[in-house]
Amino acid sequence: IKRVDKKRFITVSGEVNDEVANPSEIISNLKRSILPKLESRFPDVRFQFEGQARESRESISSLGRGFVFASLVIYAILSLLFRSYFQPIVVMSAIPFGFVGAVAGHVIMGYDISILSLMGIVALSGVVVNDSLVFLDFVNRFLKEGFTYEKALLHAGISRWRAIVLTTLTTASGLGPMLLEKSFQAQFLIPMAISLCFGLLFATFITLILVPVISLIGNDISIFFKWIYTGKWLPREKVDSHTK
Repeated sequence: IKRVDKKRFITVSGEVNDEVANPSEIISNLKRSILPKLESRFPDVRFQFEGQARESRESISSLGRGFVFASLVIYAILSLLFRSYFQPIVVMSAIPFGFVGAVAGHVIMGYDISILSLMGIVALSGVVVNDSLVFLDFVNRFLKEGFTYEKALLHAGISRWRAIVLTTLTTASGLGPMLLEKSFQAQFLIPMAISLCFGLLFATFITLILVPVISLIGNDISIFFKWIYTGKWLPREKVDSHTK
């Protein structure tokens, strides 16, 4: 009789055919339907998932910490670049939409989200900000040239949309052969490529609409708080320090 901490235990293990079933789905089904019935019949029995399930939990936890750290570093760098606390948030607003695109890509391609998919999503967070960064940099340039806030957004979109779209399309095209690869060696990298390709495509086209909208909303909020603090209703172009 095997014991751990003076308690008897038994190990139940099995191999999973990835072409037929998914380990995450099997574990989810166990937790949802089978294990609760066993616990109701045997109240003293406790269950603990080890092996691949434990490794997945640890990997997800590590990726979560890495994502938070990377996000803070990105925000700090952008804050120094723009000399603003709000514009980095506008730039990073594309990140959640990259996640949406990555998940949609897995659904379209018929792949389950794996650890490598999550690694691709974390890497994606540092890529999708590029388009927003370029867009807002041109907005600030036009503001310094004397454009109104609305016209600066409009001209930045007109002048940079082709470069933004072409850069994204060429990057996605470079990932295309990996997405279509059928060899066994490529199967481990395809989920990461799906996250990067579809996340970047979706976030880019959303960025062209989302960034100007969030910029205007944030500018309105800044004007309102400046009015409360100073009693002066400033024009849009004079709210943030980088446009003065």
